[in-house]
Amino acid sequence: MNYLNTFFFGIYPYIALAVMVIGTWIRYDREQFTWKTSSSQMLEKKQLRRGSIAFHIGILAIFVGHFVGLLTPSEVWHVLGISTSAKQIIAIVAGGIAGVICFYGLTILIVRRLKNPRIRANSSTMDIAILLLLYAQLILGLLSIFVSLDHLDGSTMVLLMSWAQNTLTFDATAAAAAMTDVHWIFKLHVTLGLTIFLVFPFTRLVHMLSVPMQYLRRQHQVVRQKAPR
Repeated sequence: MNYLNTFFFGIYPYIALAVMVIGTWIRYDREQFTWKTSSSQMLEKKQLRRGSIAFHIGILAIFVGHFVGLLTPSEVWHVLGISTSAKQIIAIVAGGIAGVICFYGLTILIVRRLKNPRIRANSSTMDIAILLLLYAQLILGLLSIFVSLDHLDGSTMVLLMSWAQNTLTFDATAAAAAMTDVHWIFKLHVTLGLTIFLVFPFTRLVHMLSVPMQYLRRQHQVVRQKAPR
């Protein structure tokens, strides 16, 4: 099984990230018209508002938490007076709260997209697939909390940090070695997360890279009312 561990945690991350970067670049260069969320607000907005707000709050908190938690060296946490065990507890509590909020919002969005006939008719296969992929990833993340509660010493956290940081520094051998003895639920969580990066350029998720900075400097739009007769 070592070759599978080496592939999924030593090689696959670079495949996924390369496809994400190159694919996103090509899509933006050649198909800018598709670079949008394809909002279905005109078809239904009550459930969209409830689900979208909760989903975005939760997913942004999770993303920032993963980014800071995995890529910040242990030495920095120690300088701040946060032990590995304390960091694990913070991750469990904060991640759990954000995960539940995101789960609530995403559940509404999935039910809305699958059960509303008009929205389902205007949804592509990839629209539904990416929602289900995010849902599965979120469920795995929430389930991993219960596994983390069995070892609050932070040992698994250190291994996951080692994997992420060694991947970032292109030390694939050390990255794969760090994941060897990690619980299978974390391995599946990491693999599914990388798969989301892999399919990223082919989904509506690309809209998250677009920041409408031009709105800050464009001219105001003048809207005139009709004169009363």
